[in-house]
Amino acid sequence: MLFSSLSRIITREALKVRSGRYVQSLHTGCQLLAADKSLLIKLRKRTGYTFINCKKALEKFDNDVTQAASWLHEQAQKEGWTKVSKLEGREAKEGLIGLFVEDRDAVMVEVNCETDFVARNEKFQQLVKDVVYSTLAHHRSQTQNQEGYVKSVLNDGELGQLSVGEGASLADQVALTIGRLGENMMLKRAVMVGVPAEWHIGSYVHNAMSGHSDVAMGRYGGLVIFQSSLDGQQETLGRKLAQHIVGEAPVSLGSKDDLPCGDSETRLLPQTFLSDPSRTVAQFLTENQAQVLDFVRFECGETGCGGTE
Repeated sequence: MLFSSLSRIITREALKVRSGRYVQSLHTGCQLLAADKSLLIKLRKRTGYTFINCKKALEKFDNDVTQAASWLHEQAQKEGWTKVSKLEGREAKEGLIGLFVEDRDAVMVEVNCETDFVARNEKFQQLVKDVVYSTLAHHRSQTQNQEGYVKSVLNDGELGQLSVGEGASLADQVALTIGRLGENMMLKRAVMVGVPAEWHIGSYVHNAMSGHSDVAMGRYGGLVIFQSSLDGQQETLGRKLAQHIVGEAPVSLGSKDDLPCGDSETRLLPQTFLSDPSRTVAQFLTENQAQVLDFVRFECGETGCGGTE
């Protein structure tokens, strides 16, 4: 009789667990709450954390999704910073260049990771987007009252201090992504430019990853600042010039009167033009009534500060 009564109690308690109601622990006497399946799925989609961690969070906060999500983020942040310390020093030369142009402003950033596999991960690519947009917001806040051509550069430490979201910094966001993906990552550099109304910005990212209509991402990126009197052709002209800068890697502008010095030429204007080897860049610009004023080239993983005129 005692065995039969105990079996009925256990059965009732098991049914309560499956229905998501409070249950009484036979061993400790404390109340537990089973995670509701629909809330578990919702929290998983909202945060991207594992089902096990989402279940733990829901049980901890009585199926309150908002508190559970906040707690998960805090735990991931702590874990991420712990992993940052553990992974510090591991080589991170892979990653992506992120480039964005809007109106008369442009930013280009480099974010590094350890492997190309992680560089293709959507969470890492979201980090690159966060860096781009935070850099753009910083640039506009600093230049809203300035006129003329503006160009500035941020190093890794300066990038890490920029804010993203509600009070979090880019350094926090990097730690969070490290916690999720388990690789060393770092913010390397960013360049920001703003041009006056009569100037133009050309841009190009080599082998840009598909699926990103706003921020272009790849291993190589170029920006070119130029003037042109040919209406309606500035976009095509800017893309060709930026493509040349990415492909031929000039390190200085040079003069239109400079004579080419062969395959080792590092000055932009006397270089053989990439899309038309029959002429130099200077000749191409003259024929298109254009003038290059400045350029920047980033190559993922390169040493030094890259090609910035």
